[in-house]
Amino acid sequence: MPSPRVPPSDEPVPVPREASVRARPPAPPPRRPPPDTVLSHLMRWLGRLGALLVVGGLCAACCLMLAFILAMDRLPTVNALLDYQPKIPLRIYTADGQLIGEFGEERRTPLRASEIPKLMRDAVLAAEDARFFEHHGVDLLGIVRAALVNVTSGGKEQGASTITMQLARNFFLSTEKSYIRKIYEVLLAMRIEETLSKTQILELYMNQIYLGQRAYGFASAARVYFGKSLQQLTPIEAALLAGLPKAPSRFNPVVNPKRAAARAHYVLGRMRAEGFLTEAQYRASLNEGIRVVQASAEYPVRAPYVAEMARRMAVDLFRDDTYALGLRVYTTIDSAQQRAAEAAVRKGIMDYDRKYGYRGPESYIELPANDEGLEEAVDNALDDREDVDDMLAAVVLRADSRQVTVSRGKQGNFVVGPEGLKFAAASLGERAPAARRIRRGAVVRIMPMDEGKTWEIVQLPDVQAAYVSAQRDDGAIRALVGGFDFGRNKFNRVTQAQRQPGSSFKPFIYSAALEKGFHGGSIVNDAPVSIDPALTGGQVWDPKNYDGKYDGPMPLRTALARSKNMVSIRLLQAVGTRYTQGWIQRFGFEPDKHPPYLTMALGAGSVTPLQLLNGYAVFANGGYRIDPYLIRTITDREGRLLAAARPFRAGDEEIRAISRRNAFIMDSLLHEVAVSGTAAKATATLKRNDLAGKTGTTNDAVDAWFAGYGADVVAVAWVGFDTPRKLGERETGGGLALPIWISAIESSLRNSPERRPSAPDGVNLVNGDWVYAEGPGTPAVQQ
Repeated sequence: MPSPRVPPSDEPVPVPREASVRARPPAPPPRRPPPDTVLSHLMRWLGRLGALLVVGGLCAACCLMLAFILAMDRLPTVNALLDYQPKIPLRIYTADGQLIGEFGEERRTPLRASEIPKLMRDAVLAAEDARFFEHHGVDLLGIVRAALVNVTSGGKEQGASTITMQLARNFFLSTEKSYIRKIYEVLLAMRIEETLSKTQILELYMNQIYLGQRAYGFASAARVYFGKSLQQLTPIEAALLAGLPKAPSRFNPVVNPKRAAARAHYVLGRMRAEGFLTEAQYRASLNEGIRVVQASAEYPVRAPYVAEMARRMAVDLFRDDTYALGLRVYTTIDSAQQRAAEAAVRKGIMDYDRKYGYRGPESYIELPANDEGLEEAVDNALDDREDVDDMLAAVVLRADSRQVTVSRGKQGNFVVGPEGLKFAAASLGERAPAARRIRRGAVVRIMPMDEGKTWEIVQLPDVQAAYVSAQRDDGAIRALVGGFDFGRNKFNRVTQAQRQPGSSFKPFIYSAALEKGFHGGSIVNDAPVSIDPALTGGQVWDPKNYDGKYDGPMPLRTALARSKNMVSIRLLQAVGTRYTQGWIQRFGFEPDKHPPYLTMALGAGSVTPLQLLNGYAVFANGGYRIDPYLIRTITDREGRLLAAARPFRAGDEEIRAISRRNAFIMDSLLHEVAVSGTAAKATATLKRNDLAGKTGTTNDAVDAWFAGYGADVVAVAWVGFDTPRKLGERETGGGLALPIWISAIESSLRNSPERRPSAPDGVNLVNGDWVYAEGPGTPAVQQ
């Protein structure tokens, strides 16, 4: 192993690094610049920063100026606001000016500023722009105030957009949230303020702003949500509407009643703070309930089938422009008579439905075991089940024989007590059939009793009914109800339902017989008859009287009053089916709907209620065939006449259908029906001596009718199922349709004097019956 190298003695001995460092002398302390040198450095940096800021500010100002110039050049002209013509929907009115229908994408009711009540204006200003009359489109103080309120409250109730800015956004800009759009909004608001007066701006805003439910403007929203005009609103209702512009969907009282109420209370607070409400008014309004009308109660007069008929007629005339021109269609409908008809049809249907008992819940749903998710489950179940008038859909939470608790989801729970359970009693308890039992999860209908103090369980009826009335001299339709509920089924049974008229068709057979020498005193045998297939168009026919009784030979007057089927068949056989088929065309009936067989004697053809009314009007007006019509006039938004009806009127010999003496004798026979026959209840109830008409019940009681007239009104009522089936073993036109007719026509006749026709030339009174003057008639038919 080599020995380590030893350096020569004259070479320095290496020293370890650590020792070397320790041996180094300490470094002198750094030199600090004097204080005046630090200050000069700071000033130099601040100078540079200031210069940068100045240059940046100048650049920003130049950019803003350039953006302002470019934006101003690109701004739309606000002169369009001066000539603004909103899309006003098609509106349908009664003859006395009551709104019954509105069609179009946008519901609008434009008002002038002078027509907007102070309460509504104050509510809007308090909610949206309290300093509206002080700023020039942009409210800088309002922006600061809103920011402070939102910061301190932790919410976003206060907004900074003025009414003018909202108007600019609604008319000219998109809903995109961006700084560029906001700049345009501010600039447009300033330009609008330069162009329009404050009154003009407020008027446009209150007519243009969207408020949910297709309602644009506060007048339209007042009718949609409350069924009122702006002048009729209470402070809480005005506050609710004023709170909608912020978020129409979120604060919609139909969908979100709790949020809507909270927003309305906030607006009431703002109204108090701005001095628009006293403390007492504010407190009273807070305690006031909010009642939103149902869609079916949106109009003062319910006439949905009429409105739809008028809409279709308007579309036929004006095509694509129908829903934007602000057309006003004035119908011939009388408000009072329409209300009476709607009530009569509803009562008739409900009375029949109750008679045959409760059919059970509409369906069943699974509910969560506890309250978590219960409200949502109920709301989901009821989403596709619309309320029908005051028949509300609900889900059962608890049920026993004494009490049922139901839920309407967000609208809360309701308790049905013993009185309200009587109709559905058979479906309560463990012994009730499983398919009809009312239990937890059952979907039922409830309806208010005792003016809304209590509730009862009801059901939507299966049976349907229709009613139509018109002026006998010109055919102006005064009331029309096409069914129980237009929302569930838009099929109009007055104009579209082809049904067998039954015995209500017999008068037209009798009318034809008068031309063959028969009269009210002619004797015809009421005895059983068997008809050969060749005469019926089918098989051997063994018809019967309704009551199964046969009374032998009797006068035609008595036979019609008592609705004797055998007499009508023999009469038609004597007159001839071909002749009679031709004769009924005079009344507007289609021959192919009434084949020339003896079954025509019992009304085995098909008619609509409106066609039957048209036929009876001929008897009522002295023999003239008028055409029922619904629209009287159509005007544009300015009231200029665009179209008007030119109806035929009784007295015009060009439209004579039958002779005056034929109509007179038939009126005499139909009057007997209403005095002593199957419709005697009409005379007894209405206490008039000018009523005439005929009941009708088809084979197996599938259709029930009454057609008749009094004073200057002719009307028809019908009851039946849409899919034909028996109404019941002992059901008749006199028992089902006649009560509807009496109730509906009562208001029409209340202030009308009695009218009985005088005997025309060409008739003689022979043994108490009117006959044609040229002869006593044909011999009695004793077949």
